[in-house]
Amino acid sequence: MDKNTYVVIMAGGIGSRFWPFSRTNYPKQFHDVLGIGESMLQMTVKRFADICPPENLFVVTNKDYEALVKEQLPELTDNQILLEPIGRNTAPCIAYASYKIAQLNPKANLVVTPADHVVMKQDVFTNVIKEAITAAAQDDVLITLGITPSRPDTGYGYIQYIDEGNEGNDGIKKVKTFTEKPNLELAQMFLDSGDFVWNSGIFIWSVQSILKAFHQHLSEITEVFEEGTNLMNTPEEQNFITKAYSQCRNVSIDYGIMEKVDNVYVLLADIGWSDLGTWNSLYTINDKDENGNVVDGEVMLYDTKDCIIKTPKERLVVLQGLEDYIVAEYDNVLMICKKTEEQKVKEFMADAKSKKGVDYI
Repeated sequence: MDKNTYVVIMAGGIGSRFWPFSRTNYPKQFHDVLGIGESMLQMTVKRFADICPPENLFVVTNKDYEALVKEQLPELTDNQILLEPIGRNTAPCIAYASYKIAQLNPKANLVVTPADHVVMKQDVFTNVIKEAITAAAQDDVLITLGITPSRPDTGYGYIQYIDEGNEGNDGIKKVKTFTEKPNLELAQMFLDSGDFVWNSGIFIWSVQSILKAFHQHLSEITEVFEEGTNLMNTPEEQNFITKAYSQCRNVSIDYGIMEKVDNVYVLLADIGWSDLGTWNSLYTINDKDENGNVVDGEVMLYDTKDCIIKTPKERLVVLQGLEDYIVAEYDNVLMICKKTEEQKVKEFMADAKSKKGVDYI
């Protein structure tokens, strides 16, 4: 196993599109979403068991989730848990991890991944990641995994690529454009064209390549973090990070860097991937009963089809006459919503906060 390979897991999001299951004090990455006895964070860590040494794995999360990370991943040292004082999107998160790891090993190659994805083809995933790491170690390239779309999904970002491979690797294609979450008509056009893939949000690059890209395109973030280079991996790191984050704007790595650089490539990957960002994505990957229902709970169904139902095991739920609905209950909130209207879930959550109080979010 290559001692220069490091994995950074981003686990600080709230997952508002998965409300009411995902809550501010217990976001979805800490839940056993698939009902298999492991949280999404634990699944993600296990996914990289054959890719990097255990001491080279780092989790970036909000300081409020420190206890949850330690409870679920007791094998991590304190230095492997990076605590963000406030959420500032993915660019500051990745800058923090990159400067910290560069201080430990300037020859590091990084895999950056969200904590809330599902990968069904583990062996293929491992091989794909190792292929990308090899390419990133040899050239100044920023690589993202691209997933062949199976439907015109409006919840994913899309990458258009051109048929120009990275030298020595035809599977890695030059990126032409990024498009964030298109409308249905545009998503269908992307699907029909054959040269668009879903943006998985999984990135591979050398630490020197990503720091160079920050310097060129997000220089204000570079200036902030370079002040604390010598404080990384010391007792002073956390105090510095608190100050640094107060100076960083909210910006994603896609918008801040990936859409601007000319050395970005996409590695086409069939890994059985889903980002599990929404109720519909959970419905899509799960096994259905004979009426097309996905059920997780103690449920009795009558004349009900094509629904996803996730309710507490200790509560009997009886449903009659529903078609294409989300029925989700967690803690003190029950939500019943049309699957076709799931984009309103974030709106429901915001309204619950403003009208009913923070106990419901």
